[in-house]
Amino acid sequence: MGVRLITILVGATIVVGCNQTQAGTKGNALASSVSGGRESAATPASAVSGARAADPATAASPETKVAHEITIPAGTQLTVTLDTPVGSDTSRVEQAVTAHLAHPFRMQGQTVLAEGSRVSGVVTDATRSAKVKGLAHVAMQFDAVTPHGDDQRYTIRTASIGRTAEATKKKDALEIAAPAAGGALIGALVGGKKGALVGTAVGGGAGTAVVLSTRGKEVHFAKGTMLTVKLTAPVTVLVKG
Repeated sequence: MGVRLITILVGATIVVGCNQTQAGTKGNALASSVSGGRESAATPASAVSGARAADPATAASPETKVAHEITIPAGTQLTVTLDTPVGSDTSRVEQAVTAHLAHPFRMQGQTVLAEGSRVSGVVTDATRSAKVKGLAHVAMQFDAVTPHGDDQRYTIRTASIGRTAEATKKKDALEIAAPAAGGALIGALVGGKKGALVGTAVGGGAGTAVVLSTRGKEVHFAKGTMLTVKLTAPVTVLVKG
């Protein structure tokens, strides 16, 4: 009897101990689960906070500069440097002409067209000087601009730029008069008054021949020539920043 009683008591003690151990294990697991759940819930909040903090940096990045349009008004003058030589005796009508901005063009506190922006156009007149009448004349007109560092090409309307050779009437008169004087002198030496008249006619004819066989001066725009291009109509360009 005593042995049985002892065995029952020992068995009951072992069962109670096991139950307490299992309860403790479940409690720890539950606590750990709750704790882990709280940490997981905190993680998204931290991630959201980090994302919000990154937004201002993204907004301030140079990569996100917004492009906007600016209209350059008619009458604006652009200083350009000629890249293509043009001449009354070397160019032809419709021949391509190129130049680039010598200085940046600024409006509203910012650079609209940077230095080096390409300007292109064509020769509109190339008239050589004539032997009898007519002075040499050459002209060009620009019709497009491409901002520096950009492939966008904008159509522009500009005033024609031309140059006419100087008149040579005084020089022609001297060339005719000088041989005439020489002819008169020779005629006088040969034979009196009549000889002088003949000599004048011969001398004058020789001088005229010299003028008729010689063309007048040609006119040129050398490469590197600074020109002022005047817009005759407004043009709207896209500006970054």
